Amino acid sequence: MICVCLLLGIANMGHAQTSTNSPYTRYGFGQLSDQNFGNSVAMGGISYGLRNGLQVNASNPASYSAVDSLTFIFDFGMSLQNANFKEGKVKTNAKNSSVDYIAMQYRLYNRMGMSFGFLPFSSVGYSMSHTSNVTSDDNTSTTATQSYSGEGGLQQVYVGLGFKALDNLSIGVNLSYLYGTITHTAGTIFSNSNAFTSSRTHKISVSDYKLDFGVQYTQKINEKSQINVGAVYSLGHELNSKGYKYIQKYTSSGTIATQTADTIPDAFALPHTFGAGITYVYDNRLTIGLDYTLQKWQDTKFFNEKGAFENRSKIALGAEFLPDPLSNSFFKNIRYRAGLYYSTPYAKINGMEGNKEFGASFGFGLPIVRNKSILNISGQYVKVSPKMKGMLEETYLRINIGLTFNERWFMKWKVD
Repeated sequence: MICVCLLLGIANMGHAQTSTNSPYTRYGFGQLSDQNFGNSVAMGGISYGLRNGLQVNASNPASYSAVDSLTFIFDFGMSLQNANFKEGKVKTNAKNSSVDYIAMQYRLYNRMGMSFGFLPFSSVGYSMSHTSNVTSDDNTSTTATQSYSGEGGLQQVYVGLGFKALDNLSIGVNLSYLYGTITHTAGTIFSNSNAFTSSRTHKISVSDYKLDFGVQYTQKINEKSQINVGAVYSLGHELNSKGYKYIQKYTSSGTIATQTADTIPDAFALPHTFGAGITYVYDNRLTIGLDYTLQKWQDTKFFNEKGAFENRSKIALGAEFLPDPLSNSFFKNIRYRAGLYYSTPYAKINGMEGNKEFGASFGFGLPIVRNKSILNISGQYVKVSPKMKGMLEETYLRINIGLTFNERWFMKWKVD
């Protein structure tokens, strides 16, 4: 009961905060979040082939079956972000913090593990304005200030099962409740007091399920080496959702002159998502992995129309090195991690192809003395590059902090 209350409390805290200041989040559902935990983030985001009973891997629910019968895992992560924006010679900076995930995992039955937790799906947060000189119909010169702002995001609370069907084959499923609201507002204010001002609001409201399937296959090469192959599929479907469009025009005195409102039911959808990854593990000390993800956004609708999105792909490469897992030395049990990723956009910008993204990361998994708990710390560099020259460029520096409590809660004690 305490775990459930804590989960809901942190989920509400994550829902209330803004983790981005990017103007590009005004398109689509905003900035998408990958379901990566602390160790995965430091390794470039690889996850499909990761199989480690000491840490949660919600990206592939088949991995839950790796947890042993004595362990209860509590995993929590947050990030600190410094964002730099550049458009021509104009530069600006913004800082954010966010709760990235919270999850629990334990052995439910023989050969079956269970996990549940909170994960963000997308985030929106921006505020900007632009002032220009205009001439009205009566040839009167005035200035117009156009402002744009957005906030909100989509979150998911999930529960998942992983089952070891064979000694080297596991399958799993995550059932999530996807919810949240996103609001985009645009307005125009004229300096001429006789001119009308206007406001346009688009609102997205979602409340539906999300279903993810996973499989992992392990093949030993020799006594010290093995290969893990993982694959995932996320069901694409029409969402129980509503889209709202409001347009208001105000007189110089501030009263509403005209107003239109439109409500669009079932206006949005999730894409079919496919992912595959392969991981090579040597002597439980060296892990090297490669992942590929394809999200079929092109066929999904947005405000009941198609054409706003394009298919998104992501490729990630990562590695982890553990000097000596059998040693009692603190330094020989530090996990060194590094990774790279590259992804294409899903949302179009004014009908054109969106921004491509490149990321590099490096981090550590620090053991907590006398148990299997791990403090995950990593740094991440992200470059967002628009296709067209002259558009806003974004650079992010993130510090990711995750704490994995791995305790033997189910051990039977004997008294002599």
